[in-house]
Amino acid sequence: MDAGVPIKAPVAGISVGLVSEYADDGKTLTRHLLLTDIIGSEDHFGDMDFKLCGTRQGVTGFQLDLKLAGIPLELLQRAVLQATEARYKILDFMQSVISEHRSDVSEYAPRIEVVKINPDKIGMLIGPGGKNIKAITAETGTEINIDDDGTVRIYCNSPEGMKRALEIIEGMTGQIEVGKLYRGKVVSTKDFGAFVEVFPGQDGLVHISELSDTRVNRTEDVVKVGEEVWVKCIGVDEKGRVKLSRKAALKEMSSPAGADPAA
Repeated sequence: MDAGVPIKAPVAGISVGLVSEYADDGKTLTRHLLLTDIIGSEDHFGDMDFKLCGTRQGVTGFQLDLKLAGIPLELLQRAVLQATEARYKILDFMQSVISEHRSDVSEYAPRIEVVKINPDKIGMLIGPGGKNIKAITAETGTEINIDDDGTVRIYCNSPEGMKRALEIIEGMTGQIEVGKLYRGKVVSTKDFGAFVEVFPGQDGLVHISELSDTRVNRTEDVVKVGEEVWVKCIGVDEKGRVKLSRKAALKEMSSPAGADPAA
C-alpha cells in the first residue's frame, strides 16, 4: 500500500504451530499447545506449521505443513480461530499506520505497462537482430517482452523511463485513429496540400483547404518540407488513405476544453 499498489483490501498473515505429546500407543493425544506466530526453532521442533492469511472479509490463502499422521479436526478449528484473532490484530495495527494504498505509485516501485500492437509490426519493433528493441531498452532502462499476438509488456523502475519507452513504441507501431491529435513531419508538399508523416511509414494528406482557417493560395505559404506540425485525423477513406487537418488541430488546441498536446 505504501508503494501505491492498488489492492482491494489490506492482507495480513500469521503462522500457528503445534507442540504435542502422545501416549505410548502413539495414537492418544495427551498434551498439546498451539503457538501463535512461531519462530524457526518452534517450527523445527514442533509438529505443525499452519500459515493463514486474509482480509477482514475472509481467507485469501493458507498452507498446512504437518509432521504428524493427522490431527483432530477440533484442534485445527481452534488453530483457525487463533490465526484469525492474530490476523485482525495485525490488520488493526496496519490500519493505524496506513489505511489504504497511496494514490501514486512510489518512485522506487517497479512499474509494469501492457500495450497491444499490430502483430504485423512486431518485426519493426524488434528490428534486425533485435537492434530496435535493444536501443529502446538501453535508452530507457526498461525490460521489454513481446508476445506473438502483439502484447508488449514493459518493466521499469523509473516513471520517466517508462514514459519514454511508451512514446517510442507508440511512435514505431501506432495506428492513426480518427479524432486524435498528432505531431507529425511534413514529408512533401503538393499544389493540393501536404503529406504529413505521423508514425514511421504512416502519413496522411492535409488538403490545402485544411491547412488554415483562412484562404491558402500556396501550400508552401503555410507549411514546408521537414517542418513539424500538429494535425488531427478527420477521416480514413475506403482505400485506407488518411485525411488530416491542421486547421482542426489548431482549433482544438486553442479551445479551453481542447486536448493537451503534451498528453
